[in-house]
Amino acid sequence: MSVLNVENVSHGFGGRQILDEASFRLLKGEHVGLVGANGEGKSTFFDIITGKLIPDKGKVEWSNRVTVGYLDQHSVLTKGKSIRDVLKEAFQSMFALEAEMLQLYDAMGNATDEQLPKMMEDVGEIQTILEANGFYSIDAKIEEVANGLGLGEIGLDKDVADLSGGQRTKVLLTKLLLQNPSILLLDEPTNYLDAEHIEWLSRYLKNYENAFILISHDIPFLNNVINVIYHLENAELTRYTGNYEEFSQLLAIRKEQELKAYEKQQKEVDRLEDFIARNKARISTTGRAKSRQKQLDKMEMLEKPKEKIKPVFNFREARSPGRVIFETQDLVLGYDEPLTRPMKLKLERGQKIAIRGVNGLGKTTLLKTLLGMLPPVSGEVQLGDYLFPGYFEQESSRDNTNTALEEIWTEYPGLSNYEARQALAKCGLTNEHITSKMMVLSGGENAKVRLCKLMLKDVNWLVLDEPTNHLDVDAKDELQKALKEFKGTVLLVSHEPEFYQDWVSDIWNLEQWTTKIV
Repeated sequence: MSVLNVENVSHGFGGRQILDEASFRLLKGEHVGLVGANGEGKSTFFDIITGKLIPDKGKVEWSNRVTVGYLDQHSVLTKGKSIRDVLKEAFQSMFALEAEMLQLYDAMGNATDEQLPKMMEDVGEIQTILEANGFYSIDAKIEEVANGLGLGEIGLDKDVADLSGGQRTKVLLTKLLLQNPSILLLDEPTNYLDAEHIEWLSRYLKNYENAFILISHDIPFLNNVINVIYHLENAELTRYTGNYEEFSQLLAIRKEQELKAYEKQQKEVDRLEDFIARNKARISTTGRAKSRQKQLDKMEMLEKPKEKIKPVFNFREARSPGRVIFETQDLVLGYDEPLTRPMKLKLERGQKIAIRGVNGLGKTTLLKTLLGMLPPVSGEVQLGDYLFPGYFEQESSRDNTNTALEEIWTEYPGLSNYEARQALAKCGLTNEHITSKMMVLSGGENAKVRLCKLMLKDVNWLVLDEPTNHLDVDAKDELQKALKEFKGTVLLVSHEPEFYQDWVSDIWNLEQWTTKIV
């Protein structure tokens, strides 16, 4: 049974067609992965099916009595509310029913003999609904899901206004799972989760009885939880049954077939045109030439398969630094309170280190403290000589009104228009992306602009905080290749072991030094 039908939907933006008569259907209980390169329009598709955007044409139909839950990373969390308060909002309808039941109990004291049976019946019905929906074990359910996604470590009594962007997303995801809608829409849910919590979410979604549509560039995660793929490319949606690996194989076969069919037709066109050109002037063969021309005119011409723009990444290397990049003496990280015990760390020239550990332990805080952007609680960081660091921040400002081009010029005003555009194009960005504001670019396009800025700088020490968040498969592969080839030193925070495990020289687990219980 179909719970969502999208028929011949078209939508354009800024002169570019994002969806062109695209159709999509979601069947009850289906686990769908919506995949495609950065900027193809996956989040736009979500906006259309949730009614945030009205398509230029076509229709979107949800079946009756469907509840849709959407992980919207731009939701506002109100200051003064604890994480627990926000999570309890997932059960608002049940709390309203409980309030109605308590009102009925109060009213029973003054009820007439005629009114009482009806009131008793209503109370019984409400009681049955509450029990069937697990109302009396809400606190245990909140703890279970919150701990599964790592909110327990932050503390459920913490004010949501004090949370980082990643922690905020975790709260919204936890609330969404607690609501248990009949359809889940998840846009890159693993971006702010570490390996343990991705594993928990993976198990949860695998056993999820209802349907969901998932946008993700985390291939092992996708493979684990989905059974249908919709591929969005060149404004077209194509359905494939199976996981991501099976889809990749089928897509490669399809692309090869399309290219062969196009090449075969081109040979035939060349042959016919050549015959027509040689024979139309001669009286004896002009009839045959006309017949070939008719054959050519009737031919339905195939389009040449479009080549997807693939990024090319490489980092410019500055002069060699001293042997020691940094050394710490009894370094304690934190803000108001210490996040770690005293740490003794040393990074030497040419080493490539990945930092892991559950969220909230201070991975980003460590990077910022080493770079001098944050003061330590105690202890010190001794930096080596001749350092030219390059820093990639995990989160970018949501209200950046610069275009991608202006973003480059702000940091590199000496570049010509051609040079700045060429640098952005090399990172896989089209002319439309280059002239768009940073705040309207997709997460992946935004990350490519920020990587481009880093690649224009001479560096000998790369400090990267979750650089693969939002990047599509091609960009991720290219970044991995560039980091392998980089002869300098790398300090990387990542929640994707498959991205770094075959090229780093060591892994530092921050759980060794944390003051928290993990």
